[in-house]
Amino acid sequence: MLNRRFLRIKTMQALYSYFKNENADMNLFEKELFKGIDLVYDLYLCMLNIFGDIRTNEILLMEENKNKRLPTASDLNPNLNFVNNSLLKEISEDKALKDLVQKRKLESIVDSDLVRKLLQEIKKTEEYLNYIQLQTPTFKEDRELLINIVLKVLDNNEVLNSIFEEKSIYWADDKHMAYQSVLKTFETFSGIFKLLPLMKDEKDDRAFVKNLFEKTILYKEHNFPLIETHVKNWEMDRIAEMDMLLMEMCITEILYVPNVPVKASLNEYIDISKEYSTPNSRVFINGILDKVIFQLKTENKIVKEGRGLKES
Repeated sequence: MLNRRFLRIKTMQALYSYFKNENADMNLFEKELFKGIDLVYDLYLCMLNIFGDIRTNEILLMEENKNKRLPTASDLNPNLNFVNNSLLKEISEDKALKDLVQKRKLESIVDSDLVRKLLQEIKKTEEYLNYIQLQTPTFKEDRELLINIVLKVLDNNEVLNSIFEEKSIYWADDKHMAYQSVLKTFETFSGIFKLLPLMKDEKDDRAFVKNLFEKTILYKEHNFPLIETHVKNWEMDRIAEMDMLLMEMCITEILYVPNVPVKASLNEYIDISKEYSTPNSRVFINGILDKVIFQLKTENKIVKEGRGLKES
């Protein structure tokens, strides 16, 4: 679910906050870093649980309509395409999802009033109106409907987004990743619903984050002169803080994370700079890091492990 790019960004944000705090406790900030990463999964589960609540709400609404004093023909014989949507049904009945939602106390984040309003919005969409006209929806049509609900209803609902942001300070930034994970879960559905794990290889990914966070702090005094040596006609205190941090992280990863190729590390931090630093950062960071990497290779200080990773 969470890729290395996202983990690098979360680590970068934690390091930025750490270095801005004069009396920072590294262990405390590291604990908060992992807490923020784990909370992304809560958001993912919460988003999926909304779909189960929506289906439950629709079933209750159908029962209410049937029990009207003067029910209409459509009240007595409602269109069942939506509640019988195979993906929606699998989500609402999935025991693993229910257990996790209950264990993490996520049931009450989105109340029934909002669920009903979301259902009303869904029923106004062109995709829903077309879907209920289908004779026998396929798995593809089932998942396409739910994907469109994410993109056109949930992601654009201001009340829902406000609830997420109020619930956790992390969720405002993490919402995009959580929605992308929900979409990936839907896109791979072919009859059996399956939750994504938090990380592809949790042990390895957690070790990567811990290593990157701790060693960027511990080797800051070592990385600084490496960068300073190759900065010409530019005062170090004029370099953007984020640029400096990204270069320090990249050097740390190259030197102390042996199972990641040098080129992959370099490209990742250049790409991250496009989103989190200045317009000129990409070229500046690339230029400095190219020189640093050349120096480290010349001094035989880069040691990589694993097939195809040995530096020549």
